[in-house]
Amino acid sequence: MRIATNWKDYKILATAKGEKLECIGGYTFLRPDPQVIWNIDKPIKQKVDAKYTRTENKSGNWQKSPTLPNSFVIERKGVKFHIETMSFKHICIFPEQAVNWDIMTDLIKKSNREIKVLNLFAYTGAASIECALAGAKVTHVDAAKSMIDIAKKNAQLNNIDNIRYILDDCVKFVEREIRRGNKYDAIIMDPPSFGRGPNGETWKIEDNIFDFVRLCSKVLSDNPLFVLINSYTTGLQPTVMSNILNATIKGGKTEAYEVGLPTEEEGIVLPCGCSAIKTF
Repeated sequence: MRIATNWKDYKILATAKGEKLECIGGYTFLRPDPQVIWNIDKPIKQKVDAKYTRTENKSGNWQKSPTLPNSFVIERKGVKFHIETMSFKHICIFPEQAVNWDIMTDLIKKSNREIKVLNLFAYTGAASIECALAGAKVTHVDAAKSMIDIAKKNAQLNNIDNIRYILDDCVKFVEREIRRGNKYDAIIMDPPSFGRGPNGETWKIEDNIFDFVRLCSKVLSDNPLFVLINSYTTGLQPTVMSNILNATIKGGKTEAYEVGLPTEEEGIVLPCGCSAIKTF
């Protein structure tokens, strides 16, 4: 497991009974987490600035303190990130992904050449920002305009103006790039378990991920740097994703691992999905 331990503006304070208590930029957040299936004797009682509560129809809502700003900024290693409460308990960032940002940026910096990065299912653009700051030329693709809008805010916070943003279904975009003959040296993908594109396209990760990675192999350059897959879907274990990369993309070296975040009170690690990277 790779553990994101180098945050100053983010930490998990405690976990109990399906929830995690986080400190984000000095504010406390209480959110559900499906991995927290343990019950501890000491329940979480600390006053919080924002709490996300599930409703009977599996949706939910936030209850927020009037002192909590609508949005604020946190930093990691000098990189700034926009934070706000969103639907489905999101806060615009997945802090555990810092382990992957460090891997990718190190590879880009050591390559000593301009790297063209394709970031698919790119969400609010943290990976796009990190890669761009490392010197890469980034194409950022997501099917949700609201996510791209926040990604642009993150770019503005970091004085980045050279990321190419594409509002599109990721499968259709890659198919068009194949027809155009466009190639990329690095591909990042963080697909949802389930989703819909802007025109009603349906995505289910267990059914679609293998064919999608194989499709993406056709836009890899002749001198690739890396391909990284991240998943929060519990059924996709690290070895599964490693097998997919090895079956669809020849050459290189593949490493697969869980990603996680340390918890302060219990001194344990909260698992937060898994990743696999093929480097060349």
